[in-house]
Amino acid sequence: MLIKFEIYSKGKYWSSRGIGVDIFTQGKTLDELMANIREAVELHFEEELGKGENIRILTISETEVGTVARAAGC
Repeated sequence: MLIKFEIYSKGKYWSSRGIGVDIFTQGKTLDELMANIREAVELHFEEELGKGENIRILTISETEVGTVARAAGC
C-alpha cells in the first residue's frame, strides 16, 4: 500500500495532509513532521499493519524558488 502526503509550511509549523486518506499532522521542524506522519499512518492503519500489510509513505511538496524579474524592455 502506498500513502501519499502533501507537505507545506505555514508560519511556524510544517503541515501534511493525506491524499485520499483522512490524515493530517504538523511538526515544528521537517524532521518532527516526518516522525508525526509515520506515527499517524501507524495509528490509522493499525489493523492492516497487524495483518502484515506493508505501507510505504511518499511525500510531495512545493518549494518556492523565488520571483523572477523581467528584463527591461520585455
